Amino acid sequence: MTRPPRIVDAGDGWDAGDRPEPEPGWRPGRGRRRDGGPGAPVAGGGRLHVVRYAPAKLNLTLAVVGRRDDGFHSLHSVMVPLTLSDALTVSAAPGGAVADSLRISGVSLSAAPENLVLRAIAATRTAVRESVPGAAVETPRLAARLSKRIPVAAGLGGGSSDGAAAMSAALAIWNATLTPAQATAVAASLGSDVPFFLARGAALITGRGEFVEPLPQVQGEPPAVLLVTPRVAISTASVFAAFVGDARRLPPAGPLPPAGPLSRALAISTSLAAAMRSGLAASALLELAGELAGANELLPAAQSVAPDLAGFMRALGELLRRPVGLSGSGPTLWALYTSLPGARKAARAVRLGMLDGRLPAIGTGEAFVVATAMATRTEDSLASDHDPIAGRSFHAVRPRTVHNGFGGTAPGTSDSAAEPHSPKGDDSR
Repeated sequence: MTRPPRIVDAGDGWDAGDRPEPEPGWRPGRGRRRDGGPGAPVAGGGRLHVVRYAPAKLNLTLAVVGRRDDGFHSLHSVMVPLTLSDALTVSAAPGGAVADSLRISGVSLSAAPENLVLRAIAATRTAVRESVPGAAVETPRLAARLSKRIPVAAGLGGGSSDGAAAMSAALAIWNATLTPAQATAVAASLGSDVPFFLARGAALITGRGEFVEPLPQVQGEPPAVLLVTPRVAISTASVFAAFVGDARRLPPAGPLPPAGPLSRALAISTSLAAAMRSGLAASALLELAGELAGANELLPAAQSVAPDLAGFMRALGELLRRPVGLSGSGPTLWALYTSLPGARKAARAVRLGMLDGRLPAIGTGEAFVVATAMATRTEDSLASDHDPIAGRSFHAVRPRTVHNGFGGTAPGTSDSAAEPHSPKGDDSR
């Protein structure tokens, strides 16, 4: 039989031929139960598989508003999820398993117990057991498979998103729930970015990252986003060290003065959050691209850690003829577009620019380039999946295959990379 042609741009970073599919009998949001109830193994002895897509995130703004007594920094950041995603498949481990297990594809990456997926499963198991003291709660060992598409240590939060996906999948398999407060506590213990991914939508992040205020999605067609990730090594810890060490030194602890050289990004971030609360149109957000591109206070520090980044970013802006910003502590650069076709055209231009020399060489290899889009939730979506965090139910996002609250029509990419097994340093990504 002739194999059908390979279809690319199937959605959220996956080629259609590569997208993980659940085994027959898979049902969303269900887990195993000892009593043979709704979460019992399917007929024929097959094991339930839960698939969660773990989206990348984009910092539209990032203001550093002070240094905390615990050594971390207080942030003010408007963040949005993207349709570019990793995929996590979780099932109950075979009988006799004495530990949770993890297999990773897409990159050579350690599946040691320190991996954020395994840490998230373990922390969630502990929280479930503690939530019903004195009761025998069944939380069997789990087998997880992680397929990576989000680049490594790129300012896109891939590792943190994988951790949040593991929490959700584990609760579904166990047919268990946590209150929002319990889930947030677990997420915050795993990393500063993890609580954001529990919101499953745009949000204002404050504190170290543990305070998450969900924001309404922009009105109209979600903007498309071009991502360009040079293959340069930038750790969050090194960026914050450079940030604290420059002339704009933070006080030992506590908030910044109300006025000063760091206040512009905070003003833009505050204004954007207010506009989104009031119902910001996608077209209006696109008009703010110039301001947003300059509203990441970690940009100078990231450029000092990776000096070639400044020249590459300048050349990229000239090539695209539009504002270019930095996500998190970098090195991912972004530009906003009205539509995916426009972002895809820009992605082709970037790849060509790297070949013909219009973009300078940077890092240890070819940059990761992809066109994606801001992920949203719609009331008229094809299906819904109840979130195992008590009291929250989310609609799917224009999915091609519905497994959880994130789907979409973002393009795929032939590139693949991975997030490290633990959050980067200060984890402000």
